[in-house]
Amino acid sequence: MRNNKGDKIMEYIILNNQIEMPILGLGVFQVPDKKECQETVFQAIKAGYRLIDTAASYMNEDAVGNAVKQAIEAGICTREELFITSKLWVQDMRTYETAKQGIENSLKKSGLEYFDLYLLHQAMGDYFAAWRAMEDAYHKGKLRAIGVSNFYPNILTNFCEIVEIKPMVNQIELHPYFTQEQAIETMKYYDVVPEAWAPLGGGRYNPFEDEMLKGIAEKYHKTVGQVLLRWNIQRDVVVIPKSTHIERIIENINVFDFELNNDEMKKISSLDMGYSGSRAKHFEPDFVRMVVHRKIHE
Repeated sequence: MRNNKGDKIMEYIILNNQIEMPILGLGVFQVPDKKECQETVFQAIKAGYRLIDTAASYMNEDAVGNAVKQAIEAGICTREELFITSKLWVQDMRTYETAKQGIENSLKKSGLEYFDLYLLHQAMGDYFAAWRAMEDAYHKGKLRAIGVSNFYPNILTNFCEIVEIKPMVNQIELHPYFTQEQAIETMKYYDVVPEAWAPLGGGRYNPFEDEMLKGIAEKYHKTVGQVLLRWNIQRDVVVIPKSTHIERIIENINVFDFELNNDEMKKISSLDMGYSGSRAKHFEPDFVRMVVHRKIHE
């Protein structure tokens, strides 16, 4: 499933519409400062990143778009070499028309002619109507690939059995403390690529103090963070670690020169707690109400 294009610092995965997607990118969740976000994305592209993951609800699509323009003008890359992802917020997932307008708003704010991947951010609101708007934008070339985020196995199954175009990607929480094997198996069944948000655990599990992980990292002369990213990559999971520090950004992409063995993969997977320790409680009514009523624009 993974495809190496010959680049020394990047590997690619092929989506079900035959589009190539970098298997590692930069996430910009919780980077609301426009100047900081633009500089971070620019430096990441300069360091070799080609996948950048933003969202309407992150309030920084414009900063990402500005960084893309800056990188192209600097001759670092072409637009075709980049893979820019954004997401439709629940506020716009009410009708076909509101979703259509939400897509246009994202494109306008980013200053981009198209997104390489666009996701439904949550399985909330009328996500079937929103998906039809995304399918139409896909057919028009405004979105090169479309997918979903936070769709758990039962929801993804129902969704894939009904929609005209199956999602190419499902972005969910995936790390050694929440391995989500059933979710990955369901995605494989429908040829949907798994993408991990919080691939380093989101700062909630303290993996950097784990002696087993430290031992594996020392063996390969790598950091624990690099081992965690490599573990997901070897499961054919796209990872989008977030950082605003250039040293960590460079560290995170330097994971293609070693490979974990089967025993190490199993040991890392044994950390699974079977549940999410995330602040995102998708099964709790209060969380759903909060998301449904959160407005990012008037």
